[in-house]
Amino acid sequence: MTDKNARDYVELEDRFGAHNYHSLPVVLTKGEGVFLWDVEGRRYFDFLSAYSAVNQGHCHPKIVNALIAQARTLALTSRAFHNDRLGPFEKYVTELFGYTRVLPMNSGVEAVETALKLCRKWAYLKKGVPDGKAKIVVCEGNFHGRTIAAISASTSEESRAGFGPYLPGFEVIPYNDERTLARACSDPSVAGFLVEPIQGEAGVVVPDEGYLRRARELCSERNVLFMADEIQTGLGRTGLMLACDHESVRPDVLILGKALSGGMLPVSAVLADDEVMLCIRPGEHGSTYGGNPLACAVALAALDVIRDEHLALNAARLGEVFRAGLRAIRSPAIESVRGKGLLTGVVIRAEGGKTAWEYCLALAKEGLLAKQTRENIIRFAPPLVITEEQLHEALAVIKNVF
Repeated sequence: MTDKNARDYVELEDRFGAHNYHSLPVVLTKGEGVFLWDVEGRRYFDFLSAYSAVNQGHCHPKIVNALIAQARTLALTSRAFHNDRLGPFEKYVTELFGYTRVLPMNSGVEAVETALKLCRKWAYLKKGVPDGKAKIVVCEGNFHGRTIAAISASTSEESRAGFGPYLPGFEVIPYNDERTLARACSDPSVAGFLVEPIQGEAGVVVPDEGYLRRARELCSERNVLFMADEIQTGLGRTGLMLACDHESVRPDVLILGKALSGGMLPVSAVLADDEVMLCIRPGEHGSTYGGNPLACAVALAALDVIRDEHLALNAARLGEVFRAGLRAIRSPAIESVRGKGLLTGVVIRAEGGKTAWEYCLALAKEGLLAKQTRENIIRFAPPLVITEEQLHEALAVIKNVF
């Protein structure tokens, strides 16, 4: 509790901050497990999980303790020197996901940029693409971040408008379209295919069964790197450790972020084998904070929690329960429900009278926080530590609102 109310904090942000987010009018001050509390002491179910960054729940004790212990010892050295936490983290994460190398970064979009650079360098050194001619195939509706490279690959006018000129070298094709991907990959200048196994920001768009497997096969046939952006879908969110695991697909380049730190600080990573990763040499790419001791200690603890507490299994089981509960709600406003694991999208009928934003406001008033995406879709993504009892309580809130 503080001497300021929510409006005071919102006005401070509005007065002194950039106007780059349209936030729900809730000012949060505390989190624990699946719950958040605002500055006026009200408790909420968190059904956004910081866009899947807190899969392990808010302030998980094991992750907090790892953070505190490492912060008291050594937080940052830069990569000018070695530190005693980086090697153990690299060994752990590569063995866990089955790759020979990892390049740690900070934010998710930095990891995407890293993957793009890796892919281009590999194309010139290994595939024989003429210098400056490499193309990377991406999908309509993608969200890989908001850097210049990421928006150059985007089809979202909200992200792109007013930020040109855009970077060349991207070919945009429809998502979930094998034939178009096959035609695109037949171009010998194509170096890689960058894809989200499930498109989260596009509204939890789940591709047809077999799409990822066929995409993997096409990339292998045409000597194109299959690059999976699992920043939001990875680390247990969809019911398996990776969303690609649902089709037994192994990417050439795996991109992780968000829950890699359990929400404690920005940690991301790009995994690949020697053939790809060793194309980058000293001085060609890096980050002052990438692979810092604090991040490594936190990421190790965050991964341990996912594994030891069987969070992927919990997501798989309760995701089915959650979607069944949503589909049982009799409301003309709900057009469809889709998702995998504890990543679910509810499509709101355009002619229903209320927007997804209005439903999110109503849910917040009833004690549940979620956020709309693409105007007519609500994304529900609670922390993976949620219990079945808590899930049913949350479903009751959602049912009451609809």
